[in-house]
Amino acid sequence: MKVKEKVWTYRDYLGLNDDKRYEVINGRLYEMPAPLVIHQIISKNIFRILDDFVNKGKGGIVLYSPVDIILSEVTVVQPDLVFISKDKKEIIKDRIYGPPDLVVEIVSPTSYYRDRYEKFRIYEEHKVKEYWLVYPGEKAIEVWVLKEGKYELYSIASSEGKVKSEVLKGLEVDLKEVFDEG
Repeated sequence: MKVKEKVWTYRDYLGLNDDKRYEVINGRLYEMPAPLVIHQIISKNIFRILDDFVNKGKGGIVLYSPVDIILSEVTVVQPDLVFISKDKKEIIKDRIYGPPDLVVEIVSPTSYYRDRYEKFRIYEEHKVKEYWLVYPGEKAIEVWVLKEGKYELYSIASSEGKVKSEVLKGLEVDLKEVFDEG
């Protein structure tokens, strides 16, 4: 006889009484270990680039993890970075209640499957307009854009070059700036 796994909800997640970070994905609880230093450097670099661009008149806010993004009662994620346009500011309360316009996930070996497949489907299903997958080992970025309810690869660069955003029109990001550890 197979034992049924507990289906975790946002309420269950809030009831956890420890200092660990978690995500709830389709009712499954995932503990999130502390990121490596390179992950934090890349996150800082991308945040700086996005925040500078947004502050030059594009309107909206860029936030970095940890911040709860509540997509449903059984799906609460903490992407590395999010952009929420001024048109969607009503989703910003004590937490974020609904899909951001743009999500960035910095992929680690332990998060590869979850970021590339599970979260990819979740963000697509919840209509996140743009999803960036950042691969530190390969020094690569994929930018996926929602078209007619499905993600299409919009921009990609590896080792060198630039990626561009559709959501943040005019934004081009040089990989040298993202992966600069200096």
